[in-house]
Amino acid sequence: MSQTTKTINPYGKDLIVVETEFCGRTLSLEVNRVGFRTTASVLVRYGDTVVLGTAMLGKPVKGMDYFPLSIDYEEKFYAAGKISGSRFIKREGRPSDDAILIGRLIDRPIRPLWPKGYRNEVQGVASVLSMDPAFRPDMVAMIAMSTALMLTGGPFDGPVAGVRVGMSDNGECKAFMSAEELDASKLDLVVAGRETGIMMVEAGANEATEEEVVAALRFAEEAIKPALELQKELVAKVGVEAKEYELILPDEAIQREVDGWVSNKIGAALRVPYPERNEMIGVLREQMRTEFSEKLGEDAFNENFTEYDEAFTMALHKDVRKGIVEEGVRPDGRKLTEIRPLSSEVGFLPRAHGSSLFTRGVTQGMNIVTLAPLSYAQLVDTMERNTERRYMHHYNAPGYTVGEVRRLGSPGRREIGHGYLAERALTAVLPNEADFPYTIRSVTEIMSQNGSTSMAATCSSCLALMDAGVPLKAPVSGIAMGLMVDGDDTYILSDIADAEDFAGDMDFKVAGTDSGITALQMDMKVHGLPVDVLAKALEQGKEGRAHILRHMIETMPAPREEMSPYAPRVESIQINPDKIREIIGKGGEMIQKITGETGTEIDIKDDGTVMIASPDGAAIQKAKDWIASIVEEPEVGKIYVDKPVVSVLDFGAFVQILPGKDGLVHVSEMSEERVKSPSDVVKEGDLVTVKLVAIDDRGRLQLSMKAGKRELEKK
Repeated sequence: MSQTTKTINPYGKDLIVVETEFCGRTLSLEVNRVGFRTTASVLVRYGDTVVLGTAMLGKPVKGMDYFPLSIDYEEKFYAAGKISGSRFIKREGRPSDDAILIGRLIDRPIRPLWPKGYRNEVQGVASVLSMDPAFRPDMVAMIAMSTALMLTGGPFDGPVAGVRVGMSDNGECKAFMSAEELDASKLDLVVAGRETGIMMVEAGANEATEEEVVAALRFAEEAIKPALELQKELVAKVGVEAKEYELILPDEAIQREVDGWVSNKIGAALRVPYPERNEMIGVLREQMRTEFSEKLGEDAFNENFTEYDEAFTMALHKDVRKGIVEEGVRPDGRKLTEIRPLSSEVGFLPRAHGSSLFTRGVTQGMNIVTLAPLSYAQLVDTMERNTERRYMHHYNAPGYTVGEVRRLGSPGRREIGHGYLAERALTAVLPNEADFPYTIRSVTEIMSQNGSTSMAATCSSCLALMDAGVPLKAPVSGIAMGLMVDGDDTYILSDIADAEDFAGDMDFKVAGTDSGITALQMDMKVHGLPVDVLAKALEQGKEGRAHILRHMIETMPAPREEMSPYAPRVESIQINPDKIREIIGKGGEMIQKITGETGTEIDIKDDGTVMIASPDGAAIQKAKDWIASIVEEPEVGKIYVDKPVVSVLDFGAFVQILPGKDGLVHVSEMSEERVKSPSDVVKEGDLVTVKLVAIDDRGRLQLSMKAGKRELEKK
């Protein structure tokens, strides 16, 4: 018999629980049960999902020129009642791509809500302890993380809450859909927000319209309100006290000094296209350093080197905003809706299955597509799913792409996130497995960066896929949008570059076909934006996408009808699933023989689909014929030509008409003339022509050489 006792808090604190109805289930927040030595910890329950959110506030980090915040999402296989399917590794190790992406998803609406200049180290961890299979746990983890940070007393301007919204065929929105419902949904939309508006949006869609996305945003904005109120209720019950802190901000005197120095050197003088603008800024920055070093003395200047550099950067940001708000002119002289110059080409790498180069202004993405049989699909083994990934998009951006010296290493969170966004943008238009039985790997190598490389990755990937002969349902283009907020006025920018991203209030990326949106990502730097502003950005983004798409279609109007001669050909045949074991053979002997002698690769699905891959069409046909002969059923009345005699007995001979299918030719059926002994007519190994005349009730095959000969003579 099990016994339940109350957990004793070693600090003498009582258990505090608050709960509310949230999107059809009870959401509860609980403190003082676990995590006694954290700065703050909370258990969040929603259905059978339980997430532990922990937060630690550290001391200020000296010399740090950015906010040292880290937020991680931890998958625990035990939460789903699973043990990892890996043969060698059973303990959770490096986070999966899914966990990294969810960690980014939680981080993005939270990071902007800390004050500028805050340099205390902050660590947040959301650990899934129990997972309800009825819905994904990521948004519960976001609520747990926000609540834990609220409970620390740090200067976090929360709370934040999020929902994942799907849309049925009739346009009805629903939060916390099941995996099956999301797969069938036209839209998979994550929205995070606070009281003042939306902070972050990410979506994959099956060509959803702008109106459908806006409707889902409005639904989500309303849906998160109970979770926001519940966090505030818990903070009040706990009696959280605000902690003292210091902000490390640029010295106002230094900022005024630098502002005065650059005042007659920026403005119209810097409204020139990239890369000339970047080069001019580099020269101007060096000039500022030299002059102030001479004026103050080298030692005094070096003591405040970082502050002078930050003040120079801040002056540039203010100039960018001033040009857009007061003059309607962007840093490179473009109008607010103007797209940078575009160029692209395909097929420039001779041995690649598909390749492209897409250039927008200074930003350039090269993409290479590789095709392989379905057996090369990636196995995905996570807390939530155990499946295969047939289409992969990988993104790389080394230091040289921004003119810096950096060590090469494994991809970071940014690279994984950018690759996933581009992958999601094209997933909706990929052919299904039955029509195009290939594993597809698309790799974007960024060649140069100056804003929106993820959308360059999307466009270059689309072109390379079409160059490889992948029959996309429609081409996809992508664009990055920006926003400047000045009081009640908003200024939306199409195709933002780095300068506008750094100085702006929103980074918004949207990809899609001419029929609708396939992927969406929005990150706000202000503390929440209303849906109406986002709706306006979506409409302007639609025009920009269309402009870029027209250019892409000029380069590559449609997928190639023929694949590269270096790409494997994959053909499929359907067999009776009961015959799979015959193709594989004892210990895999038969399939190894087929692949060894034909030089093909063979993948067999449980439903009886057999896929045969090889660059050589004749080899594929040989393997198909071989498999067909193995699975072929004996047919009464059919003539079997040149079939081997496998044994000779006193009363007749056995002939193999199909692999594993032998039949008896009785001595009376060997010749029109009387045969005294079968060995007078045939011997083992002879090739003879026979007709299948009958199959008895025990499945035995009755063959006739006489009838076979007569049939051939008639022909």
